[in-house]
Amino acid sequence: MAKIIRLIPVNTVDARLADRLAVCIEERFLTGVRIERSLALARTALNATRNQLFAPTLYARIARGFPGQEGFALALTEFDCYKTSQRYLFADADANTGTGVVSLHRLRPEFYGEEPDPNLLFQRVLKEAVYALGRAMGLRSCHSPRCAMHATSSVFETDTKSPNLCEACLGRISRARQ
Repeated sequence: MAKIIRLIPVNTVDARLADRLAVCIEERFLTGVRIERSLALARTALNATRNQLFAPTLYARIARGFPGQEGFALALTEFDCYKTSQRYLFADADANTGTGVVSLHRLRPEFYGEEPDPNLLFQRVLKEAVYALGRAMGLRSCHSPRCAMHATSSVFETDTKSPNLCEACLGRISRARQ
């Protein structure tokens, strides 16, 4: 794929996590990944009642903050995110703009009362990043529970899926690149 993937930290995201994620995304999508400057987003951007970030608001901010950029964009944020059809989300994307988001908020083991585990967090972020980028590239959710494109509604489902695309999704993404 000729288009570059831009990784955009929102406010502060662990640079080591972003660097490691960039390498793994590059391996899976066989395209360059560039880590962009951080996108500053004030807490006032959150829905005051829910204390969550509406994902489409983030897509619009990325479009304004990085105008005229080609390729795909994946935002990483510590904010808890949602969209109209979901109370919360781990990852989401807008295929029309080629923009996705991964929310680290509910992917952290600490959210569930567990000890911090950077490796577990990274595996969860990687799986959801592959899912979000696949959606940004036009793939639909996959019915195979092991495929990274399988939509998950719990972090435990995320833990059981693979960080890789299944053969069917690999074929779909290959056809989309042509």
